[in-house]
Amino acid sequence: MEVKTSYTYNFEDSCKRIDDMLATSGDFEETVDIKKRVNLTYDNGYYVNCYALFVDIRDSSSLPSVHQKRVLAKLYRSYISEVTAIMQSNTNCKEVNIIGDCVSGIFTCSSKDDVMEPFSAAYTINGIVQVLNLKASKKGYHPIKIGIGIAKGKALMVQAGYRGSGLNDVIWMGDVVNFACHLCGSANKNGNGVMNVSAEVYTDLAGMLGYQNKPYQEMLNKPYDKNYYTGNIILHSIEEWLDENR
Repeated sequence: MEVKTSYTYNFEDSCKRIDDMLATSGDFEETVDIKKRVNLTYDNGYYVNCYALFVDIRDSSSLPSVHQKRVLAKLYRSYISEVTAIMQSNTNCKEVNIIGDCVSGIFTCSSKDDVMEPFSAAYTINGIVQVLNLKASKKGYHPIKIGIGIAKGKALMVQAGYRGSGLNDVIWMGDVVNFACHLCGSANKNGNGVMNVSAEVYTDLAGMLGYQNKPYQEMLNKPYDKNYYTGNIILHSIEEWLDENR
């Protein structure tokens, strides 16, 4: 958020704002659809069933030692641009957030069939990052690695910020967001595939078929003693492009 105006900080006003916020009812509406941001105030909020999709670069802290800043900027811009484009192309994706090299999306979940939007976004993202790496390698740049996590559950959608300042944003809270972030963080390392999905997402994939009518559930494996499934799926048309251009 860009700071356009500065305000003098006042301790007494701060105490009053804290008291006012702590005094709100905390009775949040349950809704099937993800509400538009304009419906949010500093006093309300919505519980929504959703899929949360997180994408993050692995070992990003080591990249400055590998790439010059100008090269790193090119890679980050390309990665964030295309991950965002893929998420935004899905009609059920209602929120996209970018924090550093982490891109997350919130998808509506009114029926189990809705699972295909975040899931197909995930394996398309897996493919486009491989395309980015192939193109980058031809310029002598090192590849990036990503992890992807998808979870399903109930999230609380609230507006947070400094009332009247113009500095505010929508905050997504709840186990579904935390778990998707955790799944993303454990993907593409320690033997896991690029994509990790929760058990609820795996269940919703029952009956869903991929390339050559292979069930998506058969493309995912459950690591021993874990509560999620993992795999390395990419969009078939992108896989064909990669084979032709390597």
